[in-house]
Amino acid sequence: MSDRSGKIDVFFYEAFAEETAALRHRLSPDVRAGFTPLTIQECFFRIPPSPFISIRTQSVIPPGWAGLLQGILTRSTGYDHVNRFREETGCDIPAGYLPRYCNRAVAEQALLLWMGLLRKLGLQIRRFENFDRDGLTGGECLGRTLLVVGVGNIGSEICRLGRALGMEVAGVDILRKHRDVHYVDIEEGIAQADVIVCAMNLTPENRGYFRYELLKRARRGAVFVNVARGELSPHRDLLRLLDEGCLSGAALDVYENESALAVSLRSGVPGGNENVRACLELRKRENVILTPHNAFNTAEALERKAGQSAEQVERFLTEKTFLWRVPSPGAPG
Repeated sequence: MSDRSGKIDVFFYEAFAEETAALRHRLSPDVRAGFTPLTIQECFFRIPPSPFISIRTQSVIPPGWAGLLQGILTRSTGYDHVNRFREETGCDIPAGYLPRYCNRAVAEQALLLWMGLLRKLGLQIRRFENFDRDGLTGGECLGRTLLVVGVGNIGSEICRLGRALGMEVAGVDILRKHRDVHYVDIEEGIAQADVIVCAMNLTPENRGYFRYELLKRARRGAVFVNVARGELSPHRDLLRLLDEGCLSGAALDVYENESALAVSLRSGVPGGNENVRACLELRKRENVILTPHNAFNTAEALERKAGQSAEQVERFLTEKTFLWRVPSPGAPG
């Protein structure tokens, strides 16, 4: 597949150590690949190291690269960041994604987060130091109402886990394609839910969906979990909802302006972005759990991701197309 001229066939950004090892194992020996754990903006490359790059969700592709790239593979189930680049540059570069590698992993992380909130896990851990149980009384899942907003591959798996725990489960989605899901509209669902999980795809139309005005109509004391995209739940609105007691807890694995947040946290340089500052304020709250966009990261999902990424890379290098193609901006998904 390589012309053996010394050029890199594909360059992987945001590839942490375990993923790099799995990708090296799965890629054909003929594929010359480069790897870095950093985002594009952390590398300061003037031009792309290869005309074919692979990213995750935190890399921001420079607009000037539009005419230098031949293909983009995002190793994620969402692709809003890729289409944002294509829309901004007007360059419809072939792009691929991985639609089904981490459904179970992300669903289990959502479960982990809402149970952590219901049982006040962070506070429990801190109270071990003096073995004090005052104020630690939590709640059980059995009999509580779970609302899953966005019932796609991941959301439907979250619904299954909720039912297995004896919860009353409802889903909200434009497409009602799962026969085993009880669908409701958002107004009905939000008023009944004890646990609200965001598993929606991000689109230009639903940005800021879980705004203050919507979530303040939730059952008082509900908990909110976002494992989809941070732009769906504005940080400042969550702070206000927590301060006013509308929500008793919030857990996030994804963040507004996540690329800026990640760079700020890794570099230790305070971010000037107001969304970054709001996230850092959320971090101080005892009833908030924040994880580093890690819901996808299980050994099982890692193997699936590496295998599917290798398939995508080899298909593109041989045929200049992808098995799983990102729809062009504005096209049906």
